[in-house]
Amino acid sequence: MLKSLHQNKKIQLIIGLVIGIFFGFFLQKGGVTDYNIIIGQLLLTDFTVFKVMLSAVIVGMLGVYLLRSLGFAQLHPKPGSLGATVIGGLIFGIGFAVLGFCPGTVAGAVGQGFLDALFGGIVGMLIGAGLFASMYPKLQKKILNKGYFGEVTFPELLKVNPWIVVIPLAIVLIALLYWMENIGL
Repeated sequence: MLKSLHQNKKIQLIIGLVIGIFFGFFLQKGGVTDYNIIIGQLLLTDFTVFKVMLSAVIVGMLGVYLLRSLGFAQLHPKPGSLGATVIGGLIFGIGFAVLGFCPGTVAGAVGQGFLDALFGGIVGMLIGAGLFASMYPKLQKKILNKGYFGEVTFPELLKVNPWIVVIPLAIVLIALLYWMENIGL
Protein backbone atom coordinates (compact mmCIF):
# COMPACT_ATOMS: atom_id res chain seq x y z
CA MET A 1 0.00 0.00 0.00
CA LEU A 2 2.73 2.47 0.95
CA LYS A 3 4.62 1.67 -2.24
CA SER A 4 1.57 2.51 -4.38
CA LEU A 5 1.15 5.80 -2.44
CA HIS A 6 4.80 6.61 -3.02
CA GLN A 7 4.45 6.08 -6.77
CA ASN A 8 1.26 8.16 -7.11
CA LYS A 9 2.51 11.75 -7.39
CA LYS A 10 -1.00 13.24 -7.53
CA ILE A 11 -1.98 11.62 -4.22
CA GLN A 12 1.34 12.77 -2.72
CA LEU A 13 0.54 16.37 -3.70
CA ILE A 14 -2.94 16.12 -2.19
CA ILE A 15 -1.57 14.60 1.03
CA GLY A 16 1.09 17.34 1.16
CA LEU A 17 -1.54 20.05 0.69
CA VAL A 18 -3.78 18.62 3.43
CA ILE A 19 -0.86 18.21 5.85
CA GLY A 20 0.30 21.76 5.03
CA ILE A 21 -3.15 23.16 5.79
CA PHE A 22 -3.21 21.35 9.13
CA PHE A 23 0.36 22.50 9.85
CA GLY A 24 -0.61 26.13 9.22
CA PHE A 25 -3.76 25.72 11.33
CA PHE A 26 -1.77 24.35 14.27
CA LEU A 27 0.88 27.07 13.92
CA GLN A 28 -1.87 29.67 14.08
CA LYS A 29 -3.59 27.98 17.03
CA GLY A 30 -0.23 27.75 18.82
CA GLY A 31 0.17 31.51 18.40
CA VAL A 32 3.43 31.35 16.49
CA THR A 33 2.13 33.24 13.46
CA ASP A 34 1.63 36.32 15.63
CA TYR A 35 4.34 38.90 14.96
CA ASN A 36 4.35 40.07 18.60
CA ILE A 37 4.95 36.53 19.89
CA ILE A 38 7.80 36.02 17.42
CA ILE A 39 9.40 39.33 18.38
CA GLY A 40 8.92 38.36 22.03
CA GLN A 41 10.88 35.18 21.31
CA LEU A 42 13.69 37.18 19.69
CA LEU A 43 13.75 39.50 22.72
CA LEU A 44 13.67 36.48 25.08
CA THR A 45 10.44 37.67 26.72
CA ASP A 46 8.00 35.11 25.23
CA PHE A 47 9.02 31.48 24.76
CA THR A 48 5.90 30.30 22.92
CA VAL A 49 7.79 29.70 19.65
CA PHE A 50 10.54 27.77 21.43
CA LYS A 51 8.04 25.56 23.26
CA VAL A 52 5.99 24.85 20.12
CA MET A 53 9.13 23.97 18.15
CA LEU A 54 10.52 21.84 20.98
CA SER A 55 7.21 19.96 21.18
CA ALA A 56 7.36 19.37 17.42
CA VAL A 57 10.93 18.07 17.69
CA ILE A 58 9.91 15.58 20.39
CA VAL A 59 6.84 14.32 18.52
CA GLY A 60 8.68 14.23 15.18
CA MET A 61 11.73 12.45 16.60
CA LEU A 62 9.67 9.78 18.36
CA GLY A 63 7.32 9.40 15.37
CA VAL A 64 10.05 9.08 12.75
CA TYR A 65 12.05 6.53 14.73
CA LEU A 66 8.91 4.55 15.61
CA LEU A 67 7.88 4.43 11.95
CA ARG A 68 11.44 3.46 11.04
CA SER A 69 11.50 0.69 13.68
CA LEU A 70 8.19 -0.68 12.37
CA GLY A 71 9.53 -0.68 8.80
CA PHE A 72 7.15 2.04 7.55
CA ALA A 73 9.83 4.67 6.94
CA GLN A 74 13.45 5.00 5.96
CA LEU A 75 15.78 7.82 6.92
CA HIS A 76 17.43 9.75 4.14
CA PRO A 77 19.48 12.42 5.93
CA LYS A 78 20.86 15.15 3.73
CA PRO A 79 24.62 15.57 3.71
CA GLY A 80 25.81 18.44 5.84
CA SER A 81 28.79 20.59 6.60
CA LEU A 82 29.73 23.32 9.01
CA GLY A 83 30.00 25.81 6.12
CA ALA A 84 26.47 25.09 4.89
CA THR A 85 25.13 25.24 8.45
CA VAL A 86 26.72 28.64 9.07
CA ILE A 87 25.49 30.11 5.76
CA GLY A 88 22.00 28.67 6.25
CA GLY A 89 21.88 29.95 9.83
CA LEU A 90 22.94 33.43 8.76
CA ILE A 91 20.36 33.60 5.96
CA PHE A 92 17.61 32.25 8.23
CA GLY A 93 18.63 34.50 11.14
CA ILE A 94 18.79 37.68 9.09
CA GLY A 95 15.39 37.02 7.53
CA PHE A 96 13.90 36.08 10.89
CA ALA A 97 15.27 39.18 12.62
CA VAL A 98 14.34 41.62 9.84
CA LEU A 99 10.85 40.33 9.09
CA GLY A 100 9.87 38.65 12.35
CA PHE A 101 8.79 35.42 10.64
CA CYS A 102 10.48 32.14 9.75
CA PRO A 103 9.46 30.23 6.59
CA GLY A 104 6.80 28.18 8.39
CA THR A 105 5.28 31.03 10.32
CA VAL A 106 5.34 33.33 7.29
CA ALA A 107 3.19 30.83 5.39
CA GLY A 108 0.77 30.67 8.32
CA ALA A 109 0.68 34.46 8.56
CA VAL A 110 -0.05 34.73 4.80
CA GLY A 111 -2.90 32.28 5.36
CA GLN A 112 -4.25 34.67 8.00
CA GLY A 113 -4.07 37.55 5.54
CA PHE A 114 -1.03 39.46 6.81
CA LEU A 115 0.29 41.48 3.86
CA ASP A 116 3.70 42.06 5.45
CA ALA A 117 4.17 38.29 5.51
CA LEU A 118 3.05 38.02 1.88
CA PHE A 119 5.17 40.79 0.42
CA GLY A 120 8.09 40.78 2.85
CA GLY A 121 8.12 37.06 3.54
CA ILE A 122 7.07 35.18 0.43
CA VAL A 123 8.58 37.70 -2.00
CA GLY A 124 11.68 37.93 0.19
CA MET A 125 12.07 34.15 0.26
CA LEU A 126 11.73 33.96 -3.53
CA ILE A 127 14.31 36.72 -4.04
CA GLY A 128 16.61 35.13 -1.45
CA ALA A 129 16.28 31.70 -3.04
CA GLY A 130 17.09 33.20 -6.45
CA LEU A 131 20.15 35.00 -5.12
CA PHE A 132 21.35 31.89 -3.33
CA ALA A 133 20.84 29.77 -6.44
CA SER A 134 22.80 32.25 -8.55
CA MET A 135 25.65 32.30 -6.03
CA TYR A 136 25.54 28.56 -5.28
CA PRO A 137 28.42 27.42 -7.53
CA LYS A 138 30.82 29.93 -5.97
CA LEU A 139 29.54 29.30 -2.44
CA GLN A 140 29.85 25.55 -2.88
CA LYS A 141 33.50 25.77 -3.90
CA LYS A 142 34.52 28.26 -1.22
CA ILE A 143 32.26 27.81 1.81
CA LEU A 144 29.46 25.24 1.70
CA ASN A 145 31.64 22.12 1.72
CA LYS A 146 33.92 23.29 4.55
CA GLY A 147 33.72 20.91 7.50
CA TYR A 148 31.79 18.28 5.51
CA PHE A 149 30.32 15.59 7.78
CA GLY A 150 28.12 13.68 5.33
CA GLU A 151 24.78 11.94 5.73
CA VAL A 152 25.15 10.91 9.35
CA THR A 153 22.67 10.91 12.23
CA PHE A 154 23.68 11.14 15.90
CA PRO A 155 22.98 7.43 16.58
CA GLU A 156 25.10 6.50 13.55
CA LEU A 157 27.84 8.85 14.69
CA LEU A 158 27.80 7.24 18.15
CA LYS A 159 27.41 3.72 16.64
CA VAL A 160 24.46 2.85 18.92
CA ASN A 161 20.87 1.73 18.55
CA PRO A 162 18.84 4.87 17.74
CA TRP A 163 16.54 4.38 20.76
CA ILE A 164 19.56 4.77 23.07
CA VAL A 165 19.77 8.37 21.84
CA VAL A 166 16.09 9.08 21.10
CA ILE A 167 14.49 8.06 24.42
CA PRO A 168 16.91 9.88 26.77
CA LEU A 169 16.84 12.96 24.52
CA ALA A 170 13.02 12.94 24.50
CA ILE A 171 13.01 12.65 28.31
CA VAL A 172 15.44 15.56 28.67
CA LEU A 173 13.43 17.73 26.26
CA ILE A 174 10.14 16.91 27.99
CA ALA A 175 11.74 17.77 31.34
CA LEU A 176 12.94 21.07 29.85
CA LEU A 177 9.41 21.88 28.67
CA TYR A 178 7.98 20.95 32.07
CA TRP A 179 10.57 23.12 33.84
CA MET A 180 9.87 26.08 31.53
CA GLU A 181 6.14 25.82 32.21
CA ASN A 182 6.67 25.59 35.98
CA ILE A 183 8.86 28.71 36.16
CA GLY A 184 6.52 30.65 33.91
CA LEU A 185 8.56 30.94 30.73
